[in-house]
Parts: sequence; structure tokens; C-alpha cells
Amino acid sequence: MATANDLRKGQAISYNGDVCVILEMQHRTPGNLRAFVQVIMRSIKTGKSSDVRFSSTEKVEIIPLFNKKMEFSYKDQQDFVFCDPETYEMVTITPEIVGDAKNYLTENGQVNVTFVEERAVLVEIPASVILTVSEAPEGIKGDSANNVQKPITLETGISIQAPLFIKTGEKIRVDTRTGKYMERA
Repeated sequence: MATANDLRKGQAISYNGDVCVILEMQHRTPGNLRAFVQVIMRSIKTGKSSDVRFSSTEKVEIIPLFNKKMEFSYKDQQDFVFCDPETYEMVTITPEIVGDAKNYLTENGQVNVTFVEERAVLVEIPASVILTVSEAPEGIKGDSANNVQKPITLETGISIQAPLFIKTGEKIRVDTRTGKYMERA
């Protein structure tokens, strides 16, 4: 058994007879009170997130996780289908678990999927991905004062700001943590 102080983002714990994955964790020490750990976690059974406060010395049971490198195959109505490149096993994951990663998923794109008790609980994408520009308006002549940006649309459907010289059909690198343009690819 570990203490609440040992908890980290991405771990799974047993809580009220359910297995929960930690999405966010903060250790807090208010001025004249005892320290506590504030955790946002998602239940595997219900898929709902909850905000829980643990005493910093409270005992919690950590559940083992395992990670698997997978490739995004396709979107099946609302759900996302991933394939294990070694065994060709298909895994269907709900949009709640995929989260904001859906904005950067392209066919055959590599992701890390975390499993608890044979259920996918977390999808992690690389820090940056290469995407094709599907729509980019032309820059206007004389519009180049200081690092001017224009809105462009990428192949996944998201819209980001990019420099004026980016044109439709080009491949660019996007930072998946901030959603910002990095460079041409």
C-alpha cells in the first residue's frame, strides 16, 4: 500500500470498490491546516470524473497498468478504433478516453494506450505530430509587419494559427500539448 503522497498522474488506484485512473494530482499545504492531495480521477466502470481529496498520509492501493504502442486505424461513428501493430488486434476506445488527442489522430498515427485490467483508460499522443494543411487562405501583400499569423485548417479538422507563408497541401509540425504551429515538415 502506498500513501496519497506517492500518487502520480496516469496511475490507477482502487477507490470505493472501483478502479480509477488519476488525470490530475496536486499536493496542497494550506497555511494552518494539514497537507492534503487533491486528485481528479476517472472511474473505469462509469467513465465519470470526480474530484477527491486525500489526507497526505492516507493509504491507497495502486493497481498495475501496462502500456501498448498502437496505431490509429479509423473512426467508427463516435468511437475510435486502434490496432496493435504486432498482433493486429483491434481495440475500440470511446471519445471520453481519447479526449483532446482526437484533434491530432491521423491514419496509422502512433499512440501509447494505457490499459488497466484489459480496458483502455488513457491515450497518449506524441509531443508533436506532422499534419497536412487542408485549407489556408492566401496572405495579403503588405501584411507582414511583425510575425503575422493566419488561421489554417488541418486534415483532422482543427484550426490553428500559422505564419502567412503556409499554403494548402503543405505538411507542418504541430505541438500537441499547446496546439500551436512549430515548423514546416
